[in-house]
Amino acid sequence: MKHIILTLTICFISTFSFSQLNANLLFHWEDSSLVGSSAYDNTYNECWGFKINETEIAVIGSTEGTHFFDVTDPQNSTEVAFVAGSYTGSGVIHRDFHDYNGYLYVVCDEGSTSTLQIMNISNLPNSVSTVYDSDSLFQKAHNIFIDTATAKLYVCAVKHNNPSSFKAMEIYSLSDPILPNLIYTYDEVGHVHDAYVLNDTAYLNCGNDGFKIVDFHYLDLPGGMAPTELATLTSYPDAGYNHSGWLSDDGNTYAMQDENHGYDVKLLDVSDLNNISVISTFNSGTNAQCMAHNGIIKGDLLYLAYYHDGLRIFDISDPSTPTQVSNYDTYSPSSYNSYKGAWGVYPNLPSGNIIVSDMQSGLYILDCTIPVNTIESINPNFNIYPNPTKDYFNVNTLANRIEIYDISGRNIMEKTIFTEHKIYRENISNGLYIYRLYNEKEKQIENGKIIFE
Repeated sequence: MKHIILTLTICFISTFSFSQLNANLLFHWEDSSLVGSSAYDNTYNECWGFKINETEIAVIGSTEGTHFFDVTDPQNSTEVAFVAGSYTGSGVIHRDFHDYNGYLYVVCDEGSTSTLQIMNISNLPNSVSTVYDSDSLFQKAHNIFIDTATAKLYVCAVKHNNPSSFKAMEIYSLSDPILPNLIYTYDEVGHVHDAYVLNDTAYLNCGNDGFKIVDFHYLDLPGGMAPTELATLTSYPDAGYNHSGWLSDDGNTYAMQDENHGYDVKLLDVSDLNNISVISTFNSGTNAQCMAHNGIIKGDLLYLAYYHDGLRIFDISDPSTPTQVSNYDTYSPSSYNSYKGAWGVYPNLPSGNIIVSDMQSGLYILDCTIPVNTIESINPNFNIYPNPTKDYFNVNTLANRIEIYDISGRNIMEKTIFTEHKIYRENISNGLYIYRLYNEKEKQIENGKIIFE
């Protein structure tokens, strides 16, 4: 077992950079007839999203069950399906979701009648059908994550009814998506609250037991060999209840949230598992008791559901100096006591629109864009010129390929660079974009910002 080495750059973020994203509300839904939980008065919990049958779907959990919305035309969004939970009412606090292969997997962490629910979503936006609803595998779970590359369901903080037992995490094969098969029980730690898994490497947020990285690919070998712990972190700045995290697209950075009032978000350098370090800590800059909940990294942006402070978006293109670039406040607290406000965020819809769930006020669909007229200047980089540009730009470097992304992380252009290093904008709209340059060995050699006007 390798221990994580700690280095630190502390970043205090209290103001936005000049290149602000405008967070615009496209749609909001709440149902006043639904009851709030008796614990935190939260009617709503996690959110999720996906595109199916050319339709963008937003999912939000409530004390009553799972709600599905067609948000393809966000200003005219409608609820198109609802599936009641096996356990409902004021005792419900948590539901969690993940989709795979045309199915949505749903768990709840409360109630004597809770179950694993699997819903066929392939006919949306017309209908949803429940194809599995049972506690035979487990009764309750706090969170789930599906490693789509290996078709495995990771179930965190698992409770069984018959016989009564608790397991830190269980791993199920989804080779048959509607009949999960238990292949391993991970009990080498007291608790796993949340997991992010890619190609059988699991980044585990273990509550009071800290953070671990575990290799589970040996489970597929003959004899089902035990997993290998690659790294662990229990002592780090603002170490509290290690709640959740997300891995960057390039696999080099991990964003980690400890669910304690007044504790900072951490960015970890995980590019070398033999030498992992905390490279920066930061917060929303609103209140000494502010607290991040769940987050997702997309491109160079970290999207955080920040409880009382709503949605917060940070530019982490330089992980040592994360910069807050946008926010949308879904909740206006009189104090920062308890757990209220933004619970979940999902920024991966193809449209770039962002789904946010607020514990008290429901579902939000947001648009974040950067209009050109709000940008005062950009850092000059003479390898890309002219910049800003109207019709084309030149690449003055030995790069062999360029990729261009919009600010929400969508790849909108990819070009091989030949002898003539002139790139025409084609149908790219006006605005601020991110470019990445690669050499002939497909190694990224530069990234920066470019403006089309």
